[in-house]
Amino acid sequence: MAKVYYDKDADLELLKGKTIAIIGYGIQGRGQSLCLRDSGLNVVVSEMEGTPNYEQAKKDGFNPVPAAEAARQGDIIQILTQDHVQAKVYSESIKPNLKKGKALCFSHGFNIRFKQIKPPKNVDVFMVAPKGPGALVRKMYEEGKGVPSLVAVYQDATGNALKIALAYAKGLKATTAGVIETTFEEETETDLFGEQAVLCGGVTELIKAGFDTLVEAGYQPEIAYFEVLHELKLITDLIQERGISGMRRGVSNTACYGDLSRGPRIITERTRKEMKKMLKEIKSGKFAKEWIKENEVGRPNFNKLLSDGDNHLIEKIGKQLREMMPWMKH
Repeated sequence: MAKVYYDKDADLELLKGKTIAIIGYGIQGRGQSLCLRDSGLNVVVSEMEGTPNYEQAKKDGFNPVPAAEAARQGDIIQILTQDHVQAKVYSESIKPNLKKGKALCFSHGFNIRFKQIKPPKNVDVFMVAPKGPGALVRKMYEEGKGVPSLVAVYQDATGNALKIALAYAKGLKATTAGVIETTFEEETETDLFGEQAVLCGGVTELIKAGFDTLVEAGYQPEIAYFEVLHELKLITDLIQERGISGMRRGVSNTACYGDLSRGPRIITERTRKEMKKMLKEIKSGKFAKEWIKENEVGRPNFNKLLSDGDNHLIEKIGKQLREMMPWMKH
């Protein structure tokens, strides 16, 4: 079983007198910055001038500075830009401003795991990864609850990396909920696998396959949309609240029997073998190399795949049907 840390295991005083530099004021960057500041910590944020995120940071009472300046000021430098730009930001703005005893912090291990960022040996490198989007991190903080998070130490130069990481997590109130110890390797590999095989890739292909099957059999696309996409939220909400067994007891017996007896005909042994192959590609670095290369050449395959998906009939039908559901508009 994993080691879990709570409030009693973390000392916020370790961060008093230190400056935390947040590089990137997106959803996660904003959530973490506001929480850390409200915990009484000194936070400096970096964002590109002229962007909506830059303006949001100013509205929130920060004075955004360039990444290099934030890294110069920061004792703890949290990199919250998107994965594919982190290595560039690090090499151009952060690396020249790293000094012995500083710390690099991440909320996802991609660039460390796949060696796009190679930190010097004299700095701490750790991860604090909330298991929820930045808006939820902020909301739970304001309610005094916190979001469960992961903590990992990649490099302990000072001998205090874990203590500093737990103090950072406490600044987000994550230790109120519980902070689970992991490694950069485990977090990165399981995160990528979950996205590809289940949460994004698996689910979207399953939805489209179900939709196509019904439409090709002559059923109205509007009805197909409701049955294979719209009602998915009901099921995932039940699973999240009660687990799979609880979901099965929250739907009709007919649905439950169909689940138990037919589900394995969809997720077959062949599917499981393909999942193992995908995991192997992640662990070997094959997927990472492919994604890094894709960004280097201007994302031709990414853009084509995204466009193809946008043009699927389910998107046209979905847009029309969502217009009938004003409660779904934000």
